[in-house]
Amino acid sequence: MKSSSIQPRYDRGKRQLLGKPFAKIALGKKGEDLAANYLTKHGYRIVDRNFKGRYGELDIIALEGTVLVFVEVKTRIGRSFGTPEEAVTPWKLAEVVKTAQYYKLLHPELPESLRVDVIGIELDSSEDLIYFNHIQNVTQ
Repeated sequence: MKSSSIQPRYDRGKRQLLGKPFAKIALGKKGEDLAANYLTKHGYRIVDRNFKGRYGELDIIALEGTVLVFVEVKTRIGRSFGTPEEAVTPWKLAEVVKTAQYYKLLHPELPESLRVDVIGIELDSSEDLIYFNHIQNVTQ
């Protein structure tokens, strides 16, 4: 009798976890850490990170005064595919907005005023920062 086995979420041959290469996960985390540090130094209070909802994921949720800010972070090495911000498509913004609305529904104690920002980060091949751009209120 053949036993059924469940496929592991980690694929040893391709060094992937949940369909994403480890390098891509590490790059994204590094970018989000840089962005969170920047926001904190500029007076934002980080409320949550990597919130996963039905429609997508929110990289950083922060407060800037009485405004609840949802930050999409894009990190790239090189510009073969354009600037990091160019990867935030209208479809991706719609996903962020829907997920942000869901997050706000779960947290009614947070401010009513909402905003979506994008932070684009470019690193060199040694993963040193060479470009950082914070665009506020991208949905307006």
